[in-house]
Amino acid sequence: MSHATTPVRIPTPVAVDDARQARERWFLLALLMSSVAINYIDRGNLSVAATRIAAEFNIREDSVGLLHSSFFWTYATFQIVAGWLIDRYSVYWVFAAGYFLWSAATGFTGVATGFASLFAFRLILGAGESVAYPSYSKLISKEFPESQRGIANALIDLGCKGGPALGLLIGGTVLTHYNWRTLFIVIGAVSMLWLIPWGMVMRRAGRKAAADKAANITPEIGPGWMDILRERSAWGTFLGLFCLNYVWYFMLTWLPWYMEKARGYQKEQLAIVQSLPFFAVGLSSLACGRWSDWLISRGHLPSRVRKIFMVGGLTFSMLLLPSGLVQSRELALGFLIAACICFGACSSHIWLITQRLAGPLAAGRWTGIQNGIGNLAGIVAPIVTGSIVKSTGKFYLAFVVVTVILFIGAASYLFIVRAIDPVKWRSRSPAAI
Repeated sequence: MSHATTPVRIPTPVAVDDARQARERWFLLALLMSSVAINYIDRGNLSVAATRIAAEFNIREDSVGLLHSSFFWTYATFQIVAGWLIDRYSVYWVFAAGYFLWSAATGFTGVATGFASLFAFRLILGAGESVAYPSYSKLISKEFPESQRGIANALIDLGCKGGPALGLLIGGTVLTHYNWRTLFIVIGAVSMLWLIPWGMVMRRAGRKAAADKAANITPEIGPGWMDILRERSAWGTFLGLFCLNYVWYFMLTWLPWYMEKARGYQKEQLAIVQSLPFFAVGLSSLACGRWSDWLISRGHLPSRVRKIFMVGGLTFSMLLLPSGLVQSRELALGFLIAACICFGACSSHIWLITQRLAGPLAAGRWTGIQNGIGNLAGIVAPIVTGSIVKSTGKFYLAFVVVTVILFIGAASYLFIVRAIDPVKWRSRSPAAI
């Protein structure tokens, strides 16, 4: 009697190496996702504690708006520097240094003695966090294929939107039992723990760089600043991000104040109610990023798919307008959540479009310029909103401004950004750098 045997499949070295690289990519993405969540928890803590800080230091609404905007003075300014550093040196080391700086600034905010020290720590926080998005774009465009960049960017965006939601929940809970200083000190200290697993990624990247150097593999030379600025689509992404960020920072900096002062939610309700819109954006971003990748895998043109999600998301986010006008606070919350679901569709594609246009060679610098210009909205939105609220005592005009900004953003991606296909950069010699 013969016995059939099942052949044992022995993984080939290439298959083992591919599986290992896939695990390393997703481990890297998990750390990036958690870092952006911490990033937004750290920058959003001021919104959670704003009413208590204002009461303790006797700060008026317009000065609160100035505190919110101060972060973006350095955050926007240092974007171009961050993009250059990332293309010039190891993105892993640059990101680690920025992360340490912003976590330290968060912790020291808890020992602030007045408006001036609060203002200074917000400036330091902005400088540290300026390295984040140029690093994300550089790493994703370098490590992930086109078919996975939708979900990769969506997970980053989920961390971005989930961070404020978690920050509101954690902040609301901490403030219920402790003071605002405890909130900043504890979160700043706990944030530092993230650097431990990041050290593993840095060591792995260092070994790969050493191996490339030993094999005499030199990195390709990317385009210069002027090459990027000559691209019409680049200016469309710059304007588009400014508009998207205006809406985002309006929600991030003033939504807690709006919910408490204009809609009358009590302290015990705020932690949950304030977090719902941000969870809606994050979950929508994840679903739309995955949906976008699926459509491309089914044969749809990447350029068309990405643009539909971007323009459609910005357009339907105009549901923010009725959320600021209706009398019922429950109906207002419903419109707000619906608008945030639409906002998630475009927010998951904002950096995906940039990465596809720029490619790995230009992703760091393009993102640096785009984020620098786009985050000027972080300076404008808090101050404009604070001025409107102070002069009118209401928020409805602030929602009108947001709606106009959304329309401009949709138009920029529809008419200024051309086909979302990789730019063919001119070759550059080392002597030209």
